[in-house]
Amino acid sequence: MNEQQNHLSQLLEQRNNLASKLENINSESTRTRELMFKTQGAIEYLEATGVKLPEPEPVAEVSETEVVEG
Repeated sequence: MNEQQNHLSQLLEQRNNLASKLENINSESTRTRELMFKTQGAIEYLEATGVKLPEPEPVAEVSETEVVEG
């Protein structure tokens, strides 16, 4: 094989690897999207049945004092 043929062979292999990576990314994206929709559905169901989170307790403001060393 000459140099150009070798380069073409490497580029074809690279294209196949990139296509495979894209396929894996698409598959992972689909699974993540499906999980997000299931999670959202569970949240909506719980909220529709009256489940609520407790209100957070108000945080008292703490005044900061400066320490001066003498």
